[in-house]
Amino acid sequence: MAVITKITTQKNNAERFNIFIDNGAGEEYGFSVDQDVLISWGLKKGMEIDVEAVEKILAEDKVKKAYNLALSYLSYRMRSEKEVIDYLKRKEFADQEISLVLKKLNEYNFLNDNDFATAFVRTKKNTGVKGPKNIKQELSKKGIYGKIALEALDEYTYAEQLEHILKWIEKQAKKTLRESEQAYQQRITRQLLAKGYSYEAIEEGIRTSTVSFDNDQKWEAISFQAEKGKKKFAHLGDYEYRYKMKQWLYKKGFPLDLIDQYLEENREQ
Repeated sequence: MAVITKITTQKNNAERFNIFIDNGAGEEYGFSVDQDVLISWGLKKGMEIDVEAVEKILAEDKVKKAYNLALSYLSYRMRSEKEVIDYLKRKEFADQEISLVLKKLNEYNFLNDNDFATAFVRTKKNTGVKGPKNIKQELSKKGIYGKIALEALDEYTYAEQLEHILKWIEKQAKKTLRESEQAYQQRITRQLLAKGYSYEAIEEGIRTSTVSFDNDQKWEAISFQAEKGKKKFAHLGDYEYRYKMKQWLYKKGFPLDLIDQYLEENREQ
């Protein structure tokens, strides 16, 4: 049976205490504990303590360390339960210790996946151009699935999705358009699908967008694409050249009447 001979405050952490003990061979450093553990066990100078008690104290102190780390981790922003679990595992805490920490965090409502998911969706929809499918994938990586994820995604209304899509379309239209209207719409569709929007919302966005191709833009686009074709087919005879060019421009999404007009006005080419 050891006797506690001295208790001192750690220099770099006023909430942790060093416990010195005497096992019969003189005073020596025994272990350190958090102040909450010190108080809960009533540790004081002159108190006798056995090996079993020390093991229990250290086990409780380790959980307290994990809890304090989790609180610090949560202080920067909201976290999902999975994020906290993964963080504590990286800190090499055992599953049982993590479980006790999660129980306490939930008791004080420091962890709440419903609130986290709702806040996450609100932040994503207000600070970026990601669609609901991509946000749902991000939620799943953070351990948010099923009903919780679906209810959170209700925060991202169809009207808000359409608003983001329209803004994206307008932004893209500001760039130099050197493609057919069809190719432009296909590119926009691919980009927005990659961002996580549905075909339905994208199609409505394109349909209701104020972006349109005037005749000058269409002519500039077909002229630009035709220059590429000329380099490919310049070695061909007139008939085959016109056939290949027509095929080339049609694949680029230009309507046949515009292609015929271009080829007619550039016969010498």
